Amino acid sequence: MFNLSLLAMASPPEGAGGSSALLLQIMPIALIFLVFWFMIIRPQKKTQDQRKTMLGALKRGDKIITNGGLFATIKDVKSDRVVATIAEGVKVEVSRQSVSAVLAED
Repeated sequence: MFNLSLLAMASPPEGAGGSSALLLQIMPIALIFLVFWFMIIRPQKKTQDQRKTMLGALKRGDKIITNGGLFATIKDVKSDRVVATIAEGVKVEVSRQSVSAVLAED
């Protein structure tokens, strides 16, 4: 009968296990990075790209919601600002970055 305890105590052959041991140490770190990439970084970048596209496509007549919760209609679009009407005869100038959403037209 073969003794397993002697096999467990035997040293590995020379030259074997060096590169595989390194690979086994790096693999968990790579897996963690992949999980972070697919769960956090990739969706966040997609959201940022959609927001940038939305802000770039603002035009006169769009109905918007600001970060402060104001519902407004765009009257003029400037480089970094938007002039919007929140009530009849009431115009406000808001930063493009403060626009949180463009409402779908009904």
